[in-house]
Amino acid sequence: MKKLVSTLLIVISLGLHAQEKQSAGYPISPVPFTSVKVTDSFWGQRLKASREVTIPLAFSKCEETGRYENFVKAAHPSDTIQVTGFSFDDTDVYKTIEGASYSMQTFPNKKLDHYIDSVLTLVAAAQEPDGYLYTARTMNPKHPHNWAGSKRWEKEEDLSHELYNLGHMVEGAIAHYQATGKTTFLNIARKYADCAIREIGPNPGQVIVVPGHQIAEMALSKLYVVTGDKKYLDFAKFLLDQRGKTKFVQEYSQSHKPVLEQDEAVGHAVRAAYMYSGMADVAALTGDTSYIHAIDRIWDNIVGKKLYITGGIGATGNGEAFGENYELPNMSAYCETCAAIGNVYLNYRLFLLHGESKYYDVLERTLYNGLISGVSLDGGTFFYPNPLESIGQHQRQPWFGCACCPSNIARFIPSVPGYIYAVHNNDLYVNLFMSNNSDIRVNGKMVSLKQTTSYPWSGDISLEVAPKKKQEFSLKIRIPGWVRGQVVPSNLYTYSDKKNLGYNITVNGQPVKSTLDKGYVTINRSWEKGDKVEIHFDMEPRTVKAHPAVEADRGKIAIERGPVVYCAEWPDNDFSVLSAVIPQKPVFTVESKPDLLYGINMIHTDAQLLSYNNEGKIEVKDVKLNMIPYYAWAHRGSGEMAVWLSNELSSSRPVMPATIASESKVDASHMIKAISAINDRLVPKDENDRTVPYYHWWPKYGTTEWISYDFNSAKTISRSTVYWFDDAPWGGCRVPQSWKIYYRNESGDWLPVENTNAYGTEKGLGNEVVFKPVTTKAIKLEVQLPEKYASGIFEWEVE
Repeated sequence: MKKLVSTLLIVISLGLHAQEKQSAGYPISPVPFTSVKVTDSFWGQRLKASREVTIPLAFSKCEETGRYENFVKAAHPSDTIQVTGFSFDDTDVYKTIEGASYSMQTFPNKKLDHYIDSVLTLVAAAQEPDGYLYTARTMNPKHPHNWAGSKRWEKEEDLSHELYNLGHMVEGAIAHYQATGKTTFLNIARKYADCAIREIGPNPGQVIVVPGHQIAEMALSKLYVVTGDKKYLDFAKFLLDQRGKTKFVQEYSQSHKPVLEQDEAVGHAVRAAYMYSGMADVAALTGDTSYIHAIDRIWDNIVGKKLYITGGIGATGNGEAFGENYELPNMSAYCETCAAIGNVYLNYRLFLLHGESKYYDVLERTLYNGLISGVSLDGGTFFYPNPLESIGQHQRQPWFGCACCPSNIARFIPSVPGYIYAVHNNDLYVNLFMSNNSDIRVNGKMVSLKQTTSYPWSGDISLEVAPKKKQEFSLKIRIPGWVRGQVVPSNLYTYSDKKNLGYNITVNGQPVKSTLDKGYVTINRSWEKGDKVEIHFDMEPRTVKAHPAVEADRGKIAIERGPVVYCAEWPDNDFSVLSAVIPQKPVFTVESKPDLLYGINMIHTDAQLLSYNNEGKIEVKDVKLNMIPYYAWAHRGSGEMAVWLSNELSSSRPVMPATIASESKVDASHMIKAISAINDRLVPKDENDRTVPYYHWWPKYGTTEWISYDFNSAKTISRSTVYWFDDAPWGGCRVPQSWKIYYRNESGDWLPVENTNAYGTEKGLGNEVVFKPVTTKAIKLEVQLPEKYASGIFEWEVE
């Protein structure tokens, strides 16, 4: 125990980040967030919401949804207990404890401390004598969770998540120890880690498996740093070295080839980001540069071909995965909140390894856009996916059955202050801009910094430097890529407005002349109390174009200002924002809206609205387009939203005239939010098109289901067309076994239409059925689902 405390003190003295704790193996050391007190209005509001709403909500949901009860059951196992939920539900408890622990380090809370102690009593009681702690098996060893397998580790590479649970347990335990000094949780985690090390490996009596969902690699590296016990680092490296060499080989979990041979980001985006981060940790701690080379190749692929302008990663909901190169659809973009957090972790580590500002350019873009969009401004509702376009089918939820994103947000937001600064010998890096007061150790001596700014709304930043005594060191100030004319560190996105933004820096009123080095201006001088650095970044609305290979963005532009990406949303515009066309040379105005959405800057510009009239001719109307920050959308109800806006006729989408279907009231046997897709007048280009929304009956299968249209008055109809959704071979939807059309007569009875052609089930085409004309006020589509699958619909038209 004495050794443990001593090791931790050494780690803390190195200025290591309390969430992303590194060892001296990283060339650059973070400044712990406990040394940084944020006074910023933008991030202060987010931190308060996390502390007062998100974390308490996450704990309450753990209680409501039986997460705690699982530990109680595991402490008293029985073969009569029915194991439900997900095999990784335990991690929601661990992640929430982690977030609460970070919060307590800056805002001590005795009541919360006691509450966590009571939860850990339940967790400890569920641990088996040899250290194994996996409630999905322990509560009923004879009939464990369906994903658990008949014995330990049997399905680890597939669905059991035993090592994933271990990883989050270790992360939470370290945070709790750092916050409280108590070893209760740390001892539990070490005991489970020791159990895994005994049972997994190349020796007789052991099994060779790798995590089906990565994070253990990161966590074990961190556990080594905290305890000084090298077996944890060795185990982390073993898990990485064995990937791609076991019987379970697939892109989904990045086990398709050994990690050192990988050069493209594939598969489940969260798994991937966690694995790449673990590779960086192991590389830094072992000095194995081959891992660094592999991550650098993969990072180039992400930033050059697979990154959304919001910093999101993961193009498709099919496997929550990266798509093909340049596959970046907008409405169907997955961009899971957890993947955005993983993207921050990865870029953060690469900065610590390489010291280049380009990694922080990606990190900042992700942080201000695709990450914080995942949680509402009040901290109480959450996005799982973060699409870049919507027709109203997306809305934040207070919780999810698979609750990884809310609990991940709970653990991430409190750690944000730790990303602002970093140190390396005599260098002090200023990486992010937010008002704060900090005490930072530079070359063994304490330096106080006071940063004052209205960033991201203003590009003016003031830094007051106050060393204890006169001290020479280098202040390295990041000049963001958006100032230097670089959207991202690749040609995936480029500014299209030909503007050249500038910046200037002064010390005590005197201009600083310095050549950019790795994206930083370096000010080397003998600093003394009272020195003041003034930074100014030009900040104007910019237009962005995507690489021509990004099909979804051709003929469109996005608008951003500073680090913030903007979107057009329905509450601010009394027309369809999806049908607006931006001029070739737009002129923008910026308006401060302190009372809207917790305070934003709104951008205005002229645009034109295209629409079809009743004769099918295109009409043009001049409109004023109003835009808000992307992170703030979906706070005022459901409706249209778009990040990428047309500015060429080739990409325009004129407003379609109303149809019988679009003006009908929809009902169904399975009502979900996506029901609006069936009459939105958007049809797929082909059977593989995932850029338009669809409705589905999943998880139902083998049953008879229906959808109906109620008309506002009697209509005479004679044909109907259905575009079927089928996501074979991996998804759960197939074209139906059969289908029929019924109409309702004046007596209220449903009668089949007399069709003159067959009911088609071709994928990617409109399946039209023609029938004897009927006059009715309602029509029904009845579907017989396949025996083992659900079915889905892109669009249902009626004429």
